[in-house]
Amino acid sequence: MGLRLRAVRDRAGLSQRALAKKTGVPNSTISLIEAGKMNPSVGALRRILDGVPISLSEFFAFEPEREKTSFYAAGELTEIGKGKVSLKQVGASLFGRQLMILYETYELGADTGRVMYGHEGEEGGIVLSGRVEITVGEDRKILGPGDAYYFDSRAPHRFRQVGPEKCVLVSACTPPTF
Repeated sequence: MGLRLRAVRDRAGLSQRALAKKTGVPNSTISLIEAGKMNPSVGALRRILDGVPISLSEFFAFEPEREKTSFYAAGELTEIGKGKVSLKQVGASLFGRQLMILYETYELGADTGRVMYGHEGEEGGIVLSGRVEITVGEDRKILGPGDAYYFDSRAPHRFRQVGPEKCVLVSACTPPTF
């Protein structure tokens, strides 16, 4: 929804502040919606769209153009998971993509859960710092900086930070799973 709202707002030539002033919806709310960190009520969305103007049905039928950038600054990565396990996605949207790339941070003691999970596709990655224990099916291995992994994601798997420092890794999976 955030990418779609940003696209229709840009198409109307309005800044977030201008749209907020025009609709009475706080600028912070519009910003959070566009960042994908908040889902508005139907009433709030209707007020925002009246400022563009576009109807709800036109809004949901509208397909924004795909991202045209090839490069992303560290601050432009999209946060899709926050907490003891932080996941930052390369690109704002996975619409039409075949590959998902993540910058992952595992704080001390963090893991993806005691219950292992599987999904369609393949995934791999490289540990940049710290140590992580990865379990794939019956196989378990502790990886450190420079070590890598690659496996069929249908196998049940789990990631767990081990050692005295947080673990940072870069991973990729296909097809995108989030």
